[in-house]
Amino acid sequence: MTISSFDNLEPAIRNAVRALIVRDDRVLLLRKEGGGQGERFALPGGAQDPGETLLEALQRECQEEIGTQVDIGDLLTVADYFKQRDTQPPSTRHLLEFLFSCNVPQDYIPQNGHHPDKCQVEVIWARLSDLDQIMLFPRSLAHDLRDIIEGTKRGYLGTIA
Repeated sequence: MTISSFDNLEPAIRNAVRALIVRDDRVLLLRKEGGGQGERFALPGGAQDPGETLLEALQRECQEEIGTQVDIGDLLTVADYFKQRDTQPPSTRHLLEFLFSCNVPQDYIPQNGHHPDKCQVEVIWARLSDLDQIMLFPRSLAHDLRDIIEGTKRGYLGTIA
């Protein structure tokens, strides 16, 4: 099947992919500012385009946001996420989030890619011990992330906020 066979597809539920990249007790995060939400952090990734596989979407999003290809490992979790959108009138988008374990090249230096996410200002390595003190989006992910990294939580997470 080709992408052109999906041209008119507009799904009500959007798939999204995220990369969990951990090295030396640190996790790779996007630091964002603005948009009326203040400083916040997120895992690299984003929406899957129609006709694109999950792995293709994750590779594209990582190139755009963190400026490198990633080695994609296991699917760690799946969760429903209801994202508030800044539209008139305000709306909510239903996302189905797929979180994959990934690795970056050993010589990778955190940097924005060629098409950073909206409000993205930089890419950082954050200490795992600092996850409880930072504003991570989705918010409930900070608690789950520690369990996911430790391998005690896998599979469907339910609804994350």
